[in-house]
Amino acid sequence: MDLPPHMKPFDIVEVRFKGTRKEFYKNSYHIDFYINEFVVVETENGYDIGKVALKGELVKLQLKKFNRSENDTDFKKITRRASEADIAKWKENQELEVPTMYKARSIAMELGLSMKLSDVEYQGDRRKATFFYTAEDRVDFRELIKRLADSFKVRIEMRQVGYRQEAARLGGIGSCGRELCCSTWLTDFKLVHTNAARYQNLSLNPLKLSGQCGKLKCCLNYELDSYMEALGEFPTENTVTLQFANEKTYRSVKTDILKRMMWFAPQTEMGGEWISFPVKQVREFQDSNRKGEKPELVLFEKKPLKPEKAELEFKNDMGVDSLTRLDERDRSKRNSGDRNKSNRNRGAQNKGIGFTNKPAPETPDKSAVNPNRTVPNQQNKIQQNPNQQNPNQQNPNRKPNNFNRNRNNQNRKPKP
Repeated sequence: MDLPPHMKPFDIVEVRFKGTRKEFYKNSYHIDFYINEFVVVETENGYDIGKVALKGELVKLQLKKFNRSENDTDFKKITRRASEADIAKWKENQELEVPTMYKARSIAMELGLSMKLSDVEYQGDRRKATFFYTAEDRVDFRELIKRLADSFKVRIEMRQVGYRQEAARLGGIGSCGRELCCSTWLTDFKLVHTNAARYQNLSLNPLKLSGQCGKLKCCLNYELDSYMEALGEFPTENTVTLQFANEKTYRSVKTDILKRMMWFAPQTEMGGEWISFPVKQVREFQDSNRKGEKPELVLFEKKPLKPEKAELEFKNDMGVDSLTRLDERDRSKRNSGDRNKSNRNRGAQNKGIGFTNKPAPETPDKSAVNPNRTVPNQQNKIQQNPNQQNPNQQNPNRKPNNFNRNRNNQNRKPKP
């Protein structure tokens, strides 16, 4: 959008560097920059490279937020747009940061310093390196600066940051599945108390309430105002006791802040059924108890649920398949296997296999099939041929049938 002719563009620009570090610079040459464009800014000893984060009238709100005035004279200047050589050098600086941090950590461990180096940032001209660290106590790192200056041949600056700032610089994924708020949009870190979790009826578990920085999560303050507004409607007592007619006394055991409901349990009997009342009705009961009145407790009888036959089968949109189709298939296979087994047993029983007590079936009489055919008597045959013996009588001189079979096998020669 073009500004009106009587207005001049605001000449202060917000520039973002690595992590969440942002600073204000003056656009003295009135260059028209775009958002996320690389620019070269001046520093105390050299120059640095950053991206344009904000420009125009919105920068006035940022200055007001950080208690700065546009008439201050301590703003440094933006010299020019970054060239391709400047951007290439900026990328080389990013590649050097990781090995530099690992080597600096090893030097700090050799010196036995109780500090944690979390990040390092090179200046755009590679004349200065800023090391960010966290420590619980005061650290004497003069010897560490000498060792680092001899190793990297740059000017060393040590800057202590808090645990929240460290998590903001490193970034990560929170328990909600999204990127950390402190590394994306959250710029001010407000103090978070454990009362914020207590007011929202959250379990005081430090593993669930603490973030990656080890402190309480910043998101505990997001909905705290709405919970505090809702808690203003509830009684101030920690435990509310209500007295009803027929010497019935109930005490509060649970509250639902969003639904404005309170649950009560009978105080005289153990394991009694809980009842719920809205907050307005609870206040009415309290007012009547203060006056010495005991209202009647009306309990609605719960109707017994009629057992209904619910359809357990699942059907798809077409109404064809169901979840039990595989069970029916297995059941049919099992039934068919049982039938085949019974058929095999029945066939074996008919053949006399495995059943010695049952006699073999009698052979049918052939004369019944052909009545004209006459069967000669066996005794007549024996009388006609007296030399022939009765096959039913055993002959001691008769050789077994296997004798001739074995003999034939011995005389048989193998084929060539």
